[in-house]
Amino acid sequence: MTGAERRQQIVSLLKHKEGVTGQQLAQYFGVSRQVIVQDMAILRAEGAPIVSTPRGYVYWVPASDLSRVVVAVRHGSAHQVVASELYALVAAGVTVVNVMVEHPLYGELVGNLNLRSSEDVRQFMADLALQGAQLLSSLTDGIHLHTLEGTRQQIDAARLALQQLGFLLGEPLPNPSR
Repeated sequence: MTGAERRQQIVSLLKHKEGVTGQQLAQYFGVSRQVIVQDMAILRAEGAPIVSTPRGYVYWVPASDLSRVVVAVRHGSAHQVVASELYALVAAGVTVVNVMVEHPLYGELVGNLNLRSSEDVRQFMADLALQGAQLLSSLTDGIHLHTLEGTRQQIDAARLALQQLGFLLGEPLPNPSR
């Protein structure tokens, strides 16, 4: 199988299965993980909407009826605080597409999350605890941005949830009872 054929099969596989790790792809195709990393770089350079998430590679095409917004938040780095933020967001029905921070040296740093469900959040938090990784927001005193995707109502519910937790930065939301 040529590299081009393998990449075509990778795209087809990712379109039908979500969250495939590089190791799984390497085993499936009988190549090294480094070959898969190179394949992903080539596919992305060709414009394939493939993102790397905590669950593996995902072919990401947002639904056309959904909106994307960026919200600014600030909170501590305790795992229970992070979990409360993420669970509140997915409970509102949005997808937490990524987390971003503005680093003084490197500029914008982005971590792809693509968290859609409580199970996604549970797995992310378990991975965070297992790996002992530092959150990107630890670089910016807890200030970070999230790209959220959902309907206008879901995004409004997510912003309200963040505001109620005391995490939302910026203008307060209008009072819905007015």
